[in-house]
Amino acid sequence: MNRKITLVSGPARSGKSRWAEHLASQTGDKVIYLATGYRDPQDTEWCERISKHQQRRSALWTTTEEMYDICSVIRECDPSCCLLLDSLGSWVANLLEKDEHSWQESVGIFLETLQQCQARIILVAEETGWGVVPAYLLGRSFRDRLGDLVLKTSPVCDVVYLVAAGFILNLSELGKPLITQL
Repeated sequence: MNRKITLVSGPARSGKSRWAEHLASQTGDKVIYLATGYRDPQDTEWCERISKHQQRRSALWTTTEEMYDICSVIRECDPSCCLLLDSLGSWVANLLEKDEHSWQESVGIFLETLQQCQARIILVAEETGWGVVPAYLLGRSFRDRLGDLVLKTSPVCDVVYLVAAGFILNLSELGKPLITQL
């Protein structure tokens, strides 16, 4: 893999994390797995999902759990490493209570940090807008913020993949960036 920043996006249970893990393993670099999900001991189903992710990872990978300040982890990443961030959706959920101004500030810092990082970065992001519009404000806010974050992140990526129904599409080769079309 000769790309610096890669985005792997797709709906839930599509295989996007497995594809991102495969890409990371192909780099030959030391892999740092940045987990953004909150481990709630009361939520056994969620803990089982986290365990399945952990079991798939190489024992040689380093796992860092950071729910909020992912930019500090990105900044500290050695240029010879591959940083796999899974996932942007969990990060958005963790910061959902921020007001809109503070959220947009966080997005700006995140995008700037990505572009300054010398390490390979693989980002995993959920596509939440493929279903019904959530009936409650917090759900709509999450969907809108994540969609906007992915839309703003993809132009700074060298390659963008869509994983859906277990199939991988390289959107960088198949599509045209919307941002440059506006």
